[in-house]
Amino acid sequence: MQFRTRASLATTTAALVLAAVAGGTPAGASTADWSTDRTNAARPPLAVISPGDPYATCDLSADGPGTNYPSAEDEPYAAANPLDPADTITVYQQDRWSNGGARGLSSSYTTDGVHFTQTALPFTHCAPGGLAYQRASDGWVSFGPDGTAYASALVFDATTPRSAVAAATSTDGGRSWQHVTELIGDNDPAITDDKNAVTADPVHPGVAYQVWDRIDQTTGPTPSFDGPGYISVTRDHGRTWSPAKPFVITSTTPNSQTIGNQIVVDPRTDTLYDFFDWITFTDGTATAVSDVHFGMATSTDQGRTWSQPVRVAADTSVPEVDPNAPADAGKSLRAGAGLPSVAIDPQTGELYLAYEGSEFTGGQYDAIQLVHSTDGGRTWSGPTRINQAPGAPAFTPSITVTADGTVAVSYYDLRYLTAADTTTLPTAAWLLSFPRGGEGSPIERQISPVFDWLRAPFAGGHFLGDYQSLINDGHQIRPVLVTASGADPLNSTDVYSGRFQPGTLRSPATGAPSAQAAHAAAPVAAPRAVQHLRR
Repeated sequence: MQFRTRASLATTTAALVLAAVAGGTPAGASTADWSTDRTNAARPPLAVISPGDPYATCDLSADGPGTNYPSAEDEPYAAANPLDPADTITVYQQDRWSNGGARGLSSSYTTDGVHFTQTALPFTHCAPGGLAYQRASDGWVSFGPDGTAYASALVFDATTPRSAVAAATSTDGGRSWQHVTELIGDNDPAITDDKNAVTADPVHPGVAYQVWDRIDQTTGPTPSFDGPGYISVTRDHGRTWSPAKPFVITSTTPNSQTIGNQIVVDPRTDTLYDFFDWITFTDGTATAVSDVHFGMATSTDQGRTWSQPVRVAADTSVPEVDPNAPADAGKSLRAGAGLPSVAIDPQTGELYLAYEGSEFTGGQYDAIQLVHSTDGGRTWSGPTRINQAPGAPAFTPSITVTADGTVAVSYYDLRYLTAADTTTLPTAAWLLSFPRGGEGSPIERQISPVFDWLRAPFAGGHFLGDYQSLINDGHQIRPVLVTASGADPLNSTDVYSGRFQPGTLRSPATGAPSAQAAHAAAPVAAPRAVQHLRR
């Protein structure tokens, strides 16, 4: 069965010149050469924050089949310490495998927002003191109000059915990690845990919530499955975690599942909102989708009880591909389709959900869409297309809201791809922002050089990550994203970061329609069959 999980088994068109930095030591903020960039506006550089490979000497001979991509870093997630926002941690996959997971998870931490130190997270046998698993995936991190950091990982073997969702805690800004814990463990190939995330409670020190999806299959004589959202909570800074249990129930709808569970918390009321993608299949073989939408559940008692899920918006994302390549050319992409990115305005409690969707392209390709709610998720706006190059496919939105209500969204798009280019896939990352209530007229800026996405590791598609990250320190915005390198197959992707003031983003190019003009109705794509095994 093809269940949707993230845990299964670039000739560069604009030069990117980076200062070489040895791994394992503090990495200075190396700079990018923007002189050959395709836009005219000057912009500050991003810095590489994953310069080395903590797992370079690890023996992989017993870690199963597949192609390993040494020094390839993918799928970053970042968090800032509320006690000192210059203190940030980014976690990401290190040395990606073609058929599931990575050699381990790495972390890059900084105390000044500029210089980063790269370390190994203790989730696989390759890391000092790590769990005895072969591979790791789906890294996540969150800071509590007292500066405690909580990390999450999916861990598993490629040669056995063993898998688990794991947690770790740091009290020194990511220099070291303690209380490494398996929240749930399985040795049954019919059970899959996947797409985990951790959120620290911003009101109660020591409290954090781990959520993920869990698929339990029955193969016959009538195949069926159930895929609820699961939760485990710590109330003692990660020393112990509550027994894992389902909290978003899907059994009332046969052969359905959640994925992409992610909690945001209203700091004014301590209300928890869990967002997810809810997929229902036509039968237990999971070969065709009958409904797929983004949903939300709410808790007002620190995760002890939860509301029934409500519908937020249709998920109309379509397969992510190189638009110039035939379907069988091996140029599929792997990005953020089907995964919500969520944020909350800390002053008003307004909720935002950004996602890939095809309402505005007649189901032909994905755009970046946004919905929001001003009443705690009881009602939602219709979708707005916010990417500013409407003719170009756009992917993998990340969203954040600053203390003054500025909303920022980062994403990739293919606006530099020409119809004649069938050998490369010119890609760039973009950052747009707008003040509270101003989604109709955002300002936008290119934040990466153009790179060739086809240089990225192939793992169910050319893979930069199922998600990227975007955080803020109250005012400045920090995107954290992956780009592909131009020439070195042994270092095919790296993680980059930089800091931007929302007011420094340039306006959309002349002639580009504003998001306000993109409220018009467009044909909605029919529910599509999806590939589910995507660790």
